[in-house]
Amino acid sequence: MAFELPPLPYDKTALEPHMSAKTFEFHHGKHHQAYVTNLNNLVKDTPLASKSLEEIIKETAKDDSKAGIFNNAAQVWNHTFFWNSMKPQGGGAPTGKIADKINEAFGSFDKFKDEFKNAGATQFGSGWAWLVLDGGKLKVTKTPNAMTPMVQGQTAVLTCDVWEHAYYLDYQNRRPDFLATFLDHLVNWDFASKNLG
Repeated sequence: MAFELPPLPYDKTALEPHMSAKTFEFHHGKHHQAYVTNLNNLVKDTPLASKSLEEIIKETAKDDSKAGIFNNAAQVWNHTFFWNSMKPQGGGAPTGKIADKINEAFGSFDKFKDEFKNAGATQFGSGWAWLVLDGGKLKVTKTPNAMTPMVQGQTAVLTCDVWEHAYYLDYQNRRPDFLATFLDHLVNWDFASKNLG
């Protein structure tokens, strides 16, 4: 069963002016699609072809001979998770269980924001800023390239893509501005809450 590019959970114009349709045309339509195509080509006619995306990621994560498979599978998963981490009219302070867990873990929502923005801004090169559940407690982390929390024993709650193609058309070299916009205007806290389990 070949993997397919998941549709965006909203129209490609839905996050404007914070994220442009042109960014989605490249980021979803070309970058994400390329990971899906590459993954299908790499697992075709192998035992991995019948596995789920998560199974492929976990089975190839620590195997250098399968780095290409891992990178493409993890990027398919990470990107799908990223699209769902955003919504039209998103952002701002969360409410309910996720708000309580953030206050408990970070002391305040503002402290969480500072930590998340710092993680994304200081990820050298390409990668991801994450809010994860680790041993039942929320923490902010960052991963390089295609690395994803599931292979580090963590549960992803929310992510922001800090590869340049995620923001360059709209923000050029201003990654901190993109991270601030993500938190203030784009975050899908309903999705994050569901990931608390």
